[in-house]
Amino acid sequence: MAAARHDEATNLKTVTPTGIDPYKGEKEGKLREIGHIAVWHLSSCKPGFGVEQLRDGSLETYWQSDGPQPHMVNIHFKGKQTINDICIYADFKADESYTPNRISIRAGNTVNELTELELVELNEPCGWVVIPLRDIDDKPIRTFMIQIAILSNHQNGRDTHLRHIKIHSPVQEKLSALNPAFTSLEMQMYSCIR
Repeated sequence: MAAARHDEATNLKTVTPTGIDPYKGEKEGKLREIGHIAVWHLSSCKPGFGVEQLRDGSLETYWQSDGPQPHMVNIHFKGKQTINDICIYADFKADESYTPNRISIRAGNTVNELTELELVELNEPCGWVVIPLRDIDDKPIRTFMIQIAILSNHQNGRDTHLRHIKIHSPVQEKLSALNPAFTSLEMQMYSCIR
């Protein structure tokens, strides 16, 4: 897990990654990565350092912004999606002043209706940072759009590098009359036709 500290006065969460495995939930069948069903838009990028590099699965490639702060990653879904968490890979050792320091995670129906869910401060991250997204009932959020805003970088850097972003949704078990979930051994024995 990540070491986290929360400041109630500013609603700022300070995170230091410590051996996080963003693939664990996927391997266990509890989460699925849904970034591939979204439309991604960046506020700016250098040629050859855009969405394709951000989503290619390699931690050696990255998105590099090319403009004034804040730098934005807008993620639009065709339908309302349940979002459990966002995983961001950043590497302070490789990227130094290009590494994000303060990130705002926002969600809503459109870019004009976004609400800030999390304000996160990264302390020289070198690895995966997992940011859980919860509603007021502590359940995963449901939204059409997510915006990741890079508000500042380490060492007052201007442009930013992000090496990878994963969007996780909980796996929904579908129960139906055709596939009932039997709990007793007797009923499970007769639940399928050979």
